[in-house]
Amino acid sequence: MQHNVSLRNLNTFGLESRAQSFEEVKSVGALTAIIKNPELRGTPKFILGGGSNILLTQDIDALVIKISIKGIEKVKEDDDHIWLHVGAGEMWHDFVMYCVDNGYAGVENLSLIPGTVGAAPMQNIGAYGVEVKEVVETVETISSEHAEPKVFSNEECRFGYRESIFKHELKGKCIITGVLFRLNKKPVYHVAYGDIQKTLEEMGVQTLSIKSVSEAVISIRKSKLPDPAEIGNAGSFFKNPEIPEEQYNRLKSDFPALPGYPASPSFVKVPAGWLIEQAGWKGYRDGVIGVHARQALVLVNYGGGSGEEIKLLSQKIQQSIEEKFGIRLNAEVNFI
Repeated sequence: MQHNVSLRNLNTFGLESRAQSFEEVKSVGALTAIIKNPELRGTPKFILGGGSNILLTQDIDALVIKISIKGIEKVKEDDDHIWLHVGAGEMWHDFVMYCVDNGYAGVENLSLIPGTVGAAPMQNIGAYGVEVKEVVETVETISSEHAEPKVFSNEECRFGYRESIFKHELKGKCIITGVLFRLNKKPVYHVAYGDIQKTLEEMGVQTLSIKSVSEAVISIRKSKLPDPAEIGNAGSFFKNPEIPEEQYNRLKSDFPALPGYPASPSFVKVPAGWLIEQAGWKGYRDGVIGVHARQALVLVNYGGGSGEEIKLLSQKIQQSIEEKFGIRLNAEVNFI
């Protein structure tokens, strides 16, 4: 166990924050031993994955446990599907590439999303018309207090738009250690969302494959989103709001170019990036923090910024969107 450890290189914003204590675990057994250690019984614990969806606004006065449980194992298969058990510490994009290379369909639209496999069901990550809930069979956890194991079915995870039971009711109460995915042997392609179809045409793709879809998604993301290794960021900072259809129609009359996509019955999903750009924030910079010049949905740390500065910027953006459109943006990033 280490003490007074910098977390700058363990969060994609590149923010300086120090952990009172730090331990990296590479197996469920090691994690269980820490939780059951009587000397650590009253010690606050903070679980860290890939650090790709958090905004560190302060030092962490706790034992930070980094989950590095690896492994991809084929559990079973039939004529249509294959089931893979994946450790929570596997990097998400590496897992997606494993599936693409082996011809397992279902996650190709989720290529190049930063973070770990364990964080995927917590956030119900999604992109280009696909959400991870569509391929999650079960989620394995242990309780944070007694290390009791529990397996959650897809239904028990209570998945919603960038939501799950792990993000709310069970936040801080259990730790995800592994995920069982059900992938498809017969692909169902999702290419109508965003610029995928256009990008496939530009790539000269005539016959669809999960590899070509993955490559198109990677190309789009690289063209629009900054690499965290070069510019600190956590990807999409805000969720795309879902508003009543009546409100959308009223706004559409004032803003004819307002995009919208059917969500749940009588609700329309509006791109948060479009709203932020229309409010004049795209490319905004205040010292070493700002809004990315190519994607208004991404807040960035150019180097040396603080989490508190980014938090204040996000609040200013929320206020301006509410004043201009009457829509409240909610953060997708978790504030720590």
